[in-house]
Amino acid sequence: MSLTHLDDAGAARMVDVSGKHATLRTATAEGRIRMSAAAAAAIRDCQVAKGDVLATARLAGIMAAKRTAELIPLCHPLPLSGVELDLAIDGDAVVATATVRTTYVTGVEMEAMTAVSVALLTVYDMAKAIDKAMVIEGVRLLTKTGGKSGDWVAPA
Repeated sequence: MSLTHLDDAGAARMVDVSGKHATLRTATAEGRIRMSAAAAAAIRDCQVAKGDVLATARLAGIMAAKRTAELIPLCHPLPLSGVELDLAIDGDAVVATATVRTTYVTGVEMEAMTAVSVALLTVYDMAKAIDKAMVIEGVRLLTKTGGKSGDWVAPA
């Protein structure tokens, strides 16, 4: 298996995608942040001093998806068609799920995972006064569609 982000001399390079065809591509990612019952209740009841945690985290995640190429060195800047980010309280955790779409020549897996990661980091930032021991975990790609490699679904 050759690594597409390395040239023949082993130096990092951005993959040339100019020969690829634009297709509809989607990716969905998820992750969670575990926390104390008090922190989860404060988020659920909008009692966090910094404001509405879930609304702010949703905006942060959407903004992050749009700026992924600025954060991940070899990612291509992509014209995103849509970003949906759902945040839900699940017991003593907040679960983030992001779906990103484009009609372009390369996929949006990194954008979906970046959206989830930054949304969860935002939850941590806004609620850390209540619980500094929160744990972000399980950030992963769930599905991707489109492109040369076709559709993919994460194993259960």
